[in-house]
Amino acid sequence: MENERGSWGSNIGFLLAAIGSAVGLGNIWGFPYKMGKSGGFTFLIVYLLLALFVGFTIMMAELALGRKTGTGPIGAYHAVSSRFKWIGWLAVFSPFIIMSFYSVLGGYCIEYMALNLSNLAFRNPAIAGGDLFGAMLTNPWGCVVYTLLFMIICYLINRGGISGGIEKFNNVGMPALFVMLVIIIIKSLSMPGAVEGLKFMFVPGYAVAGGFIDSAPSLGTVISTAGGQMFFSLSLAMGAMITYGSYLDKKENLVKNSGIIVIADTTVAIMAGIAVIPAAVAYGIQQGIPVGKIALGGPSLLFVTLQNVFNSMGSVGALFGVIFYLLVLIAAISSAISLVEVIATFFMDRATQQGKKPNRPKTVLIVCLAIMVEATLVAVDGLGSNGVWVPGQSLGIAGWNDCWLDFMDMLSEGLAMPLGALLMSIMIGWEIQPKSMLDEIHSGCGTGIDGFFALCMKLLAPLGMLLILSGQIASFFGAGATSIGYIAGIVVCVVGLAAALTSPKKKAALKK
Repeated sequence: MENERGSWGSNIGFLLAAIGSAVGLGNIWGFPYKMGKSGGFTFLIVYLLLALFVGFTIMMAELALGRKTGTGPIGAYHAVSSRFKWIGWLAVFSPFIIMSFYSVLGGYCIEYMALNLSNLAFRNPAIAGGDLFGAMLTNPWGCVVYTLLFMIICYLINRGGISGGIEKFNNVGMPALFVMLVIIIIKSLSMPGAVEGLKFMFVPGYAVAGGFIDSAPSLGTVISTAGGQMFFSLSLAMGAMITYGSYLDKKENLVKNSGIIVIADTTVAIMAGIAVIPAAVAYGIQQGIPVGKIALGGPSLLFVTLQNVFNSMGSVGALFGVIFYLLVLIAAISSAISLVEVIATFFMDRATQQGKKPNRPKTVLIVCLAIMVEATLVAVDGLGSNGVWVPGQSLGIAGWNDCWLDFMDMLSEGLAMPLGALLMSIMIGWEIQPKSMLDEIHSGCGTGIDGFFALCMKLLAPLGMLLILSGQIASFFGAGATSIGYIAGIVVCVVGLAAALTSPKKKAALKK
């Protein structure tokens, strides 16, 4: 069974793949901007606390759940729970929906890398980032072609299997990403005015004092923002770590591995911020743009602001543009292949359960084609530039229906992921009990963590996820939905606890 499913060639290969899954577009454009606008160093402290007490714990739980059951998320939840079996479907739904826009953004990276390479090779005149981005968005079928190219790359990697495809790519891609990131950091910090970008990120309150934002967000907003970023960045609650854990050898230390993944992902996110934000701020200051008008987050940061930065460097700018968009592309691919693997693993495990031999190339091809169908809708929409209808636009509530990307993001990061993580922590903490996962964690010599793990899974993780879920609802549906978000989160907690406490699995777990 293990040979048919495949396995990691080495623990280093697993770690690089897991870090690759965690390191993605969210690290490069999401983390630095959210950190700056949410209080700089204050945001970082909240993020680190959530990563320790929620992210690290759930990371361990997901890896243990995958390795214990030897299946993807749907099979894993069915194997251990009687009341929360359906959560596995959320863990497959989320990556499928995320890939609808992630693949499009990956296509943008390919196009920008190709454009900068053309500028470098043929000394083409630079085009303003805003004009270039606008022309790309209003050429929907061109976006579809680049999205297809991105999906072809994912297909070729995933069809190679765990060690022959995913591990092999990350063994080269992650070190290359790190080297390119260091090169961009050196160039970014050498620009006049770059120190203002560092202050934006690291000095508490400077985002307001420096004029980047009008007012500081509330603590609740910071917690929800940091929590949402943490889950998306660490690839939690989207089935990736359960799937990767199912291919992991029993002798590997889950505690150490989880810590390495969380630390490495956070380090890369901070490095990405140092590479991106100071350069963007320095360019804005040089151009006389008010700092409050400099795009420091979202697609505009990567595809407008930074392209203008590279254009301003003269002939050498195209070279830095190629390096930068290549490293962003590697980050996008490393995350995307983990999401494709979650979906493909479900179908391959299902074939095995039916007594059939899984056909990985065929399964991965079907999954990639299905993703391409939904991604075409997002690509054609062009971030709302082409007037494509989006569900809910007539309601007049902005933030989740401005374009198809926002709508898909709301379904996945806004609802499915925090809901799944909240219920998973309740399932482990109160239905099957922390001991059921600690037995698996101990098989890799992960001792000395029992009390901390039990406390987090029973109290801290559910409480943290309640705040994150409520905050995500408020962030996507507007400040007026804050109370609705908290009510919804409390209702989910109460219903989840009631289901867990009355489950026959709870009684069985307590007898062990």
